Amino acid sequence: MRFNMVGIFVENLEVMVSFYRDVLGLEVDWDGVDPYAEFRHEGIRFSMFTRALLPGLLGQTPSYPAGLNGSFELAIELPTSAEADREFARIVQAGGRLVYEPRDEPWGMRSSMIADPEGNLIEIGSHNQG
Repeated sequence: MRFNMVGIFVENLEVMVSFYRDVLGLEVDWDGVDPYAEFRHEGIRFSMFTRALLPGLLGQTPSYPAGLNGSFELAIELPTSAEADREFARIVQAGGRLVYEPRDEPWGMRSSMIADPEGNLIEIGSHNQG
């Protein structure tokens, strides 16, 4: 078994596509109307779907976290700690919500975390302390 895609269900697709495209730099072909957007991403497909339509798809109404979403994280791995720190600073300057500043973790990773506009956690780090 191999996972093929990570999809997140979002409240405001326009805001979320703008953040992931304009702030994180992911490429997307989204027409601004369709309730589904898929980003071009090497390694695994990454998509978003409008929450308002999810009950019709599932046949039941799901619940969603409020505030900072501690249910999952997306992780961005960079080649060096210095690059991870620069990318963290760039993303925060461009509108990412700071969760915690870059720090050296006991397991040997340089890690920092931001949140997207809907509170989903994004880790920015490197396993190379260089």
